[in-house]
Amino acid sequence: MTDRNEAETRAELIDPALNEAGWGVIERSRVGREVITQGRLLGSGRRANQLKADYVLLYKNQKLAVIEAKRENLSVTEGLDQAKEYAEKLQTRFAYSTNGHGIYKVDMLTGEESEVDRYPSPDELWEETFGESTSQQSIWRNLFSEVPFESRGG
Repeated sequence: MTDRNEAETRAELIDPALNEAGWGVIERSRVGREVITQGRLLGSGRRANQLKADYVLLYKNQKLAVIEAKRENLSVTEGLDQAKEYAEKLQTRFAYSTNGHGIYKVDMLTGEESEVDRYPSPDELWEETFGESTSQQSIWRNLFSEVPFESRGG
């Protein structure tokens, strides 16, 4: 194993794995970054560092999961606390921590945690997130998911 830094781990290991799972490939799926907080005010017009989720998995206009990436020579669970914090703040059901070689998944609703061998596809994650919804909730969720997402600003 080489010693890739976090940016190299993301570009060479994580991005291709997400692409293979269909994220950003399957229609209406996106992989984004999300600024969670601007950073607390320090005074004199300065702020502390922003909190940014490395990856946010979006499908049908819904945020479904947060992924926290760390350099490949760190433990797969090194970013777990951050992932959980970001998932809580963004109100996603799933949080993932990865070093590019291993993937650790947390279901924020049930508290179940385990290492997994791949990222779920957008449809699989959608089903995991909303599969147990009542029919009325599903009807409204599907109606709202049809509203186009504006990605060009404005």
